[in-house]
Amino acid sequence: MRPFVDTLAQQGELSVVRRPVDPRHQLAAVTKAVQKAGDQAVLFERVEGTSFPVVSNLYGSHERLRRLIGAGDKTFCQRWIELTDACIAGRDADVLERAPISIESEFVSGTLSDLPAVTYHERDAGPYFTSAIFLAREPDSGVPNLSFHRSMYVSDAELRVRLGSTHDLARYQVKAESRGEALPAALLLSCPPEIFLAACASLPYDASELVMAAQVSGGKIPMRRCKTIDLEVPASVDIVVEGRFLPNVKRPEGPFGEFMGNYVGVGDNHVFEISHVSYRPDAIFHALVCGSPEDLRPLEAVTAARVYRHVAAQVPGVIDVCCRPNVMISIIKIRKTYEGQGKHAILAALGSYLDYNKVVIVVDEDVDIYDLDDVMWAYMTRGRADTRAMILNDIPGFYRDPHKDHWGRLCIDATMPFGREAEFARKTIPGEDAIDLREWLA
Repeated sequence: MRPFVDTLAQQGELSVVRRPVDPRHQLAAVTKAVQKAGDQAVLFERVEGTSFPVVSNLYGSHERLRRLIGAGDKTFCQRWIELTDACIAGRDADVLERAPISIESEFVSGTLSDLPAVTYHERDAGPYFTSAIFLAREPDSGVPNLSFHRSMYVSDAELRVRLGSTHDLARYQVKAESRGEALPAALLLSCPPEIFLAACASLPYDASELVMAAQVSGGKIPMRRCKTIDLEVPASVDIVVEGRFLPNVKRPEGPFGEFMGNYVGVGDNHVFEISHVSYRPDAIFHALVCGSPEDLRPLEAVTAARVYRHVAAQVPGVIDVCCRPNVMISIIKIRKTYEGQGKHAILAALGSYLDYNKVVIVVDEDVDIYDLDDVMWAYMTRGRADTRAMILNDIPGFYRDPHKDHWGRLCIDATMPFGREAEFARKTIPGEDAIDLREWLA
């Protein structure tokens, strides 16, 4: 992580807080203020109760995400699909290598209480590891998996973890538990970008996110052995917590302020028993405010790529997809060639990701889909408000939704009527894009 943070500093994309900060609420409050001011990452040099500096908002910029995956002239969706296709095609590729034995000397043993104990929200049950990436192997095939799961700090010996039922790690745990076995796993903290982004990927069950990490980095992934469990972890990860998910044991976890903006209440969730903690002494700890731009931008981007792939396979002229300002919305940009094409795109999008797509909007190619003001302008000015909007009642939504709060769909075809392009063309001022105000203002 440190070279990544250094690069952000060199590029002027890192804010630095040098005064002491309280990890209970204050660190999160300052992070939110930095995010409101722009896309800067923020480094806290002096965090009370720990020797580790803390960094946040590393992934809060869509342009930074594009840069990290080498998008170049492509959209994020197009480049991400290229990477995932290459990962799936090379799922058996030899992309892992043994790190030099000298790497071990870079790490020291410690405890969880050495790490920053960050409490984010007012009603959170306590400190949480929010950028927590678990690495585990499928119990039968041995395929490694990376996935995010919030982890509540209880003691130096225990974390309590919510495993989403649709995640591969949850399936691994159920399989191990059915045999009366614990599931060994490693919690990876302070990861380099290729590991973090690979953990965001939605891959087939038998594909490995470590292969995806190799695709993102453009090289092999050096691995080192854990001390107390039969696993190898990327040597580039600065903080590793080894342990195992206990079979047939659940304990209260929560409440916690989740990514949708409200609290998830107390639930009986899985127990992760700690067996070893190791870290580089100069590590920078990564703290992620759930529901903030750093949490949402990667989720929105990879969800948009999933929707893009599905819609583009069925409807011609799909240019780009955006899932901002919230992952529950899909905004689709198309090059319209026939009447009704926008509604075809809507139907395809609805089937692309049944958990999300609470709102689907289709616009023409001249609309900025990353600017909701521009999107709504297209809806308000390019045709009737009533016949271009459809409400679909009683359609199940987000899978963790016992009260049906996310049921139903709103679909809007905000494209201009086909064949009337000249009538709805945007007004322009010749030369406006070439104006440099520094040449005109005193």
